[in-house]
Amino acid sequence: MKHNYLDNIPLSEAKERFFSLVCHSLETLKAENVETFLSAGRVTKNALYAKICSPHYNASAMDGISVKARDTYGASENTPVVLSKEQYTVVDTGDPIPDNHDAVIMVEDISEDEKGNVTIYSAVHPWQNVRQVGEDICMGDMIAPSLTVVTPSLCGAILAGGITHFEAVKRPVLGIIPTGDEIVPPTENPGKGDIIEFNSSIFSSMVKEWGGESRVYPIVKDKKDLLEAAVKKGTEECDVLLILAGSSAGRDDYTCEIIKNLGTVCVHGIAVKPGKPAVLGKIGEVPVVGLPGYPVSAIVIMENIVRDLVYRMGGLAVPEKKKVKAVLGKRIVSSLKYHEFVRVTLGKVGESFTAVPLMRGAGVVTSFTKADGILEIPQDSEGAEQGEEVEITLLKSADEISTSLIVTGSHDPMIDEIKDIMKKRGYPFTLSSSHVGSMGAINAIKSKSAHLGGIHLLDTQSGEYNKSYVEKYFPDGSAKLYKGVGRIQGLMVRKGNPLDIKDFSDVTRCVYVNRQLGSGTRILCDYLIGKYGIDKAKLEGYRNEEFTHTAVAALIASGNADCGLGIYSAAKMYGLDFIPVSTEKYGFLVNVKAESDEAVRAFFEILESDELKERLTQMGGYSF
Repeated sequence: MKHNYLDNIPLSEAKERFFSLVCHSLETLKAENVETFLSAGRVTKNALYAKICSPHYNASAMDGISVKARDTYGASENTPVVLSKEQYTVVDTGDPIPDNHDAVIMVEDISEDEKGNVTIYSAVHPWQNVRQVGEDICMGDMIAPSLTVVTPSLCGAILAGGITHFEAVKRPVLGIIPTGDEIVPPTENPGKGDIIEFNSSIFSSMVKEWGGESRVYPIVKDKKDLLEAAVKKGTEECDVLLILAGSSAGRDDYTCEIIKNLGTVCVHGIAVKPGKPAVLGKIGEVPVVGLPGYPVSAIVIMENIVRDLVYRMGGLAVPEKKKVKAVLGKRIVSSLKYHEFVRVTLGKVGESFTAVPLMRGAGVVTSFTKADGILEIPQDSEGAEQGEEVEITLLKSADEISTSLIVTGSHDPMIDEIKDIMKKRGYPFTLSSSHVGSMGAINAIKSKSAHLGGIHLLDTQSGEYNKSYVEKYFPDGSAKLYKGVGRIQGLMVRKGNPLDIKDFSDVTRCVYVNRQLGSGTRILCDYLIGKYGIDKAKLEGYRNEEFTHTAVAALIASGNADCGLGIYSAAKMYGLDFIPVSTEKYGFLVNVKAESDEAVRAFFEILESDELKERLTQMGGYSF
């Protein structure tokens, strides 16, 4: 099997090569005629000059009467002036002022008698309470320079200047071609081996956010002639073409070859992680980007290359990404070969931000949905140490992150239910959670990178949960343990229990799936292994580690494993049989400095609420 090996070009050099290649496309901004009324958010192609004055007549600025100012001179409290009906005209705000009048007296400053004569007690000067011609805009004034984003207020000003249509920069249209034999349209019931195509949805939304438009083409199978035809069509109809997957060195990856045959390839392989297999090139005048198939890899290329392209082709300056300083809550090891983009959650416990890395897999798209920011590790760096101050590129606003309640530690679906209740009740903060195991919770509370940490740690000597660990790791009283819930832990097995598992001693007859080191469930597992005298080396699947109870249940339900320890609610969710092993105490560690925090108090109010108890009762396996 022949492979075309990838380059490993630094990101800055890859961008320089690509933008040099497509510079003509960036300089030639296309235009289209737009209705001013619908133009908010569009970009002016050229400067816009007023066709009329605004106002284009002398208009009353008040409700009252229009007069000749000189007829009012001398009026005062002691010497009032009486005006006859012939000397004034009743006007409302916005009415034209008669040609022979030059001032307006407010209605509250006049007194009218039964004959229609009015008495005034103060004089007005010429043009008082009158909007004169051109007060706001004069014909010929420049209302907006070239390449200006039309705001709602600017839209009104353009209309006031008599411009009902104008030339706007045409929004660049990005064609998106999903590829792959295994890729299928979104469905609730994908077949075995089918991969739901959702990348185009992500990228379409990103393009729209940057001011472009997208055109998603039908999925193209891994056949060279079909992909080539789709690429030709896409470059004829779009301003930029994105080809999803097919950019690596695999057996059926034709993207690079097709771009090279039809145009020019300037980069194939960028020294970034994730995102290395990207292809950058041009066909005719159309920039073409071959994106990696893994969503996180592709998002990195979109954010760091395609984003700049869309803004520049839309006539816009590329906005600076907002950044903050944060203390790294966990050590990161990186390769010297790549410029690495690490997704992190951010928490503000006290005065400073703390960044905690999320899962780094290129296919874990939820790591982006949960991420608050990106930590970049330069290509020549081996990583960053825990406690080191680092710079984070924000994916959310700093204000939103500052008001987030950070909950970490042992996984439990209950935390998601609390988050949902918080949302529905309209609290002015959000809940951000991560699953790092019970010992991870202890580390997070010690490093002040979380407000709360969920734990269920069994003391194998006393049989008691949590208390001894708190005493050991927080002897200074810097953290408190709050009661949470009781929950049933047990062995999850496939429906019907085909291997006739009766208790933990039977796990040696099956393929086991474990939880990660440091989790409370892993500690329980190891305790039971010792209790039943099981040889870990002979327990098939012992090193197969997952981070959540639902992940363990999913593997068992799919047939990838026969059994694993987990909570009852996860087994029920996946329709698995359940053999109870123990009832444990799941509690929450709280940093004492965060104890009085409004969001922390709200968390525990919900924890004790009937609404949550009702939800957990429906899920099953909890006690209160």
